[in-house]
Amino acid sequence: MKLNCDMGEAFGAWKMGLDDKIMPFVDQANIACGFHASDPLTMAKTVALAKQNNVTIGAHPAYPDLVGFGRRNMDIAPTELKAIIQYQIGALKGLCESQNTQVDYVKPHGALYNTMMADFSVLETVMQAVSELDATIPLMVMAVPEALEIKKMAKKYGIDVWFEAFSDRLYTDEGRLTPRKEPRAVHATFELIEKQVEQLCENGTLTTASGKTLAIHADTICVHGDGEHALEAVTRIRTLVDRLNKAS
Repeated sequence: MKLNCDMGEAFGAWKMGLDDKIMPFVDQANIACGFHASDPLTMAKTVALAKQNNVTIGAHPAYPDLVGFGRRNMDIAPTELKAIIQYQIGALKGLCESQNTQVDYVKPHGALYNTMMADFSVLETVMQAVSELDATIPLMVMAVPEALEIKKMAKKYGIDVWFEAFSDRLYTDEGRLTPRKEPRAVHATFELIEKQVEQLCENGTLTTASGKTLAIHADTICVHGDGEHALEAVTRIRTLVDRLNKAS
């Protein structure tokens, strides 16, 4: 099991996250591409930091929503959305190439991510955007019960998919994230987070908000580097995952 984290989400003088402290503990960095956060210099610095720590680089495209941090839904036509996604991936690819490294996957951000997992027509647009730009780049999507359907869609566009689960989020019975505005949507204790990670790694299951056990397959687990106790949470998850990986 690998760990991924959203990175490079500062913007100019505005700081976000603990990238320099978190980067050594993750395997994959989802680097913001300027539409929900980040700027060219922040992107370039984050690429260099990932390279320095031997962390795999992923593009983290979003809806064009800097003020809302990419968390607001937007009604965008498929042709425009495809261009928006390709523009962002292309920008990160250029900065990576300038540092002799590369974009190895794509993971959409925020509202775009949630929308594509709720509306597979949007997911198909995202897949088409990635495929047209570079079909060798996998798309990271949420590990959900409809995994086979998603794999079939990806095959249609000639791309691979990587499935991710979340370490600190409460799930609905449908296998989606509980909206942040609802109580208990984000796990508030290290114990809850570690219990969820251990269950994912050992059993391939999650316990939903209602107490239902949900079977999902995940290739990677998302951790967050921007909370008050983010560094301690990530280091504890890294230690746990390393122990479980070694045991398996």
